[in-house]
Amino acid sequence: MLEATGLCAGYGAIPVLFEVALSVRDGESIGILGHNGMGKTTLLRTLIGALPATAGALHFGGQAITTLPPHARARRGMAYVPQGRDIFPTLTAYDNLRLGLMKTGRKPEEALGALLDDFPRLKPLLDRPGGSLSGGEQQLLALARALAGEPSLLLLDEPTEGIQPSIIEEIGETLVALRERRGLTIVLVEQNLDFIAAVSQRVLVIRRGQLGGEIPRDHLMDIDKVSEYTGVAA
Repeated sequence: MLEATGLCAGYGAIPVLFEVALSVRDGESIGILGHNGMGKTTLLRTLIGALPATAGALHFGGQAITTLPPHARARRGMAYVPQGRDIFPTLTAYDNLRLGLMKTGRKPEEALGALLDDFPRLKPLLDRPGGSLSGGEQQLLALARALAGEPSLLLLDEPTEGIQPSIIEEIGETLVALRERRGLTIVLVEQNLDFIAAVSQRVLVIRRGQLGGEIPRDHLMDIDKVSEYTGVAA
């Protein structure tokens, strides 16, 4: 599904990613765990094409996409929910979802019913401006908007940040259900150990711009062991 080899990226003269190698199978959910400043967001922005790779190669669905812009990657089936969600605050929740449907060519009345079955909390909120929703509701809206485009790969940047626990659990259950039912592939950047353990089938560590080894699932609930992997003392 997704293959990165020797991937490097940065901001101007400041390198951030160094020789990243990542392989994600079709229908797999991968978690990437790391402390702030380790390159998590930079990695996702490079995968989606918002930040150009300075070296290395990226393949998606068996095709080279290293130099493709974000909109071309989206057309091929990639979707990205950034940290902070980036919904349109002055548009209604309904219109935010309509924008997510644009690349599919489907009419809202044909597509939104099934989508809202996966996000029932949004049903009574469709006529409200996105900016008036709670943080958790905005995160659900951002996820639903991304999934409205029927992607095969979903990139998520810290979706639990600032979200109430009940909605965190709801998001986790929805992502697992979509993976199992639709075969959705997920790359999740997260620091919430409970959430990353619940959603991810494998969890990798990023340290100083490089992906390290995999954390055994039974180690994720031990903060001291996690700190050893991430390189920061608990």
